Amino acid sequence: MANNTSADVVVVGSGVAGGLVAHQLALAGASVIVLEAGPRIPRWQIVENFRNSPAKADFATPYPSMRYAPHPEYAPPNGYLVQKGDYPYDSQYLRVVGGTTWHWAAATWRLVPSDFKLKSLYGVGSDWPYPYDTLEPWYYAAEVQLGVSGPDLSIDLGSPRAKPYPMPQLPLSYLDARFTETLNANGFKVVPEPVARNSLPYDERPTCCGNNNCMPICPIAAMYNGIVHVEKAEQAGAQLVPQAIVYRIEVDDKGLVAAVHYKDPSGGSTRVTGKLFVLAANGIETPKLMLMSTSDKFRRGVGNSSDQVGRNLMDHPGTGVSFLANEALWPGRGPMEMTSVVNFRDGKFRSDYAAKKLHLSNGVPTMAITAALLKRGVTGGELDREIRDRASRTLTINSFHEILPEPRNRIVPSADHKDALGIPQPEIYYSIGDYVKKSAAHTHELYAQIAGLFGGMEVTFDDHFAPNNHIMGTTIMGSDPADSVVDADCRTHDHRNLFLATSGVMPSAASVNCTLTLAALALRLADKLKHEL
Repeated sequence: MANNTSADVVVVGSGVAGGLVAHQLALAGASVIVLEAGPRIPRWQIVENFRNSPAKADFATPYPSMRYAPHPEYAPPNGYLVQKGDYPYDSQYLRVVGGTTWHWAAATWRLVPSDFKLKSLYGVGSDWPYPYDTLEPWYYAAEVQLGVSGPDLSIDLGSPRAKPYPMPQLPLSYLDARFTETLNANGFKVVPEPVARNSLPYDERPTCCGNNNCMPICPIAAMYNGIVHVEKAEQAGAQLVPQAIVYRIEVDDKGLVAAVHYKDPSGGSTRVTGKLFVLAANGIETPKLMLMSTSDKFRRGVGNSSDQVGRNLMDHPGTGVSFLANEALWPGRGPMEMTSVVNFRDGKFRSDYAAKKLHLSNGVPTMAITAALLKRGVTGGELDREIRDRASRTLTINSFHEILPEPRNRIVPSADHKDALGIPQPEIYYSIGDYVKKSAAHTHELYAQIAGLFGGMEVTFDDHFAPNNHIMGTTIMGSDPADSVVDADCRTHDHRNLFLATSGVMPSAASVNCTLTLAALALRLADKLKHEL
């Protein structure tokens, strides 16, 4: 069937945000076209790709980068993100139907109320144009759509809620239970993570059976992926066009978006018109597209009268620790991440250094252990005994540190690096300042304290800041068109029919995964758009 080239709503990007917006608007009776740069890959093929890959620790290998729509790869590096800053922004994302939530830990945290007024409370960062209470009902709507399991209301996660989670929490593994018991008895606050993972059959998807393979792919679809709402959108009447690489936004003389232009893998171009346009192509590809779309009237690109498109790039710089406990804890049973330390998500200290969340890794450590032992020359029966012993006692903790929005941290289309279709690659300028470094030094002390509680031996600190693939801030939300890109409704200040459904609109990074906030923003946006048609 031939693709339509006009619709009420044109959505660019088919991840969790694009899928949610498309589904809601298709249900409302709008004609919807979803343009996705990457291919459509069925779950079974992703599982087979993983089974056949020798690089099991590289979560991108089941999703090969396409020459016509490359995404960042690091083993080996493909150089798609052109690094020009003081610190590498080595984030990973996918360009594929369903988006990057194909491989994620499924953590679905809400922000805490103070995250919405960081500037007002602590004198740093930026405020949101509205308080937590405005987003609270949309958080719940997102939890229902994604299928979130979480603790009962007696456990305070710091984010007020009007209703319980849609599903009860998953049972904790022995490791998670011992970690919680030990730390909570020693002044820490460890809580179960809310996760978009079924603890009961939900939305025609099965209960999690503990494959411990959430990244890179849940083989049974017990964990939510963006493909769920892409398929629901199609069932409701939306049209998906995969392998459609949008490279230009066309704006008319009145400042309204008239069309977007995409290339197919062979380089042929198609123009798609609509009434409303939603960019949902993540926090790097969205600003890149906007900045590429220059014209005589909009010389700095679309939506960029403030010169803030692409700026304020954020992630959650992470550090880690690994050690051998003095008891068997048996990591690798159940989901890969289920408990977090939340003492340091908020407080007056945020005036001086970053908030953070620590989380226990429940991944299987045998590959790293085996490689290290072989490097030491351990073989035979001793190798087998050492693997068994160390795999049962290895404990790994990682962290997310809040970073502040800084205009100098940015993404721009590269002038001299282009992909196979001649489209500029993202060029990244990124640095990590003292606000994060001071917090990370405190995190190091916490790691040492936790290791001591478990009689830790061979304690290894990883103080190098690792990316956590939470791309935020590049199309920031605000009330003033002079210093922001979109308003409180995610409408661009410059173009009344152009909206952004991306974590790039978040004015603060906070210290938790951004996916649930993104989903809540997308559902709130979809509700606004229903009244625009």
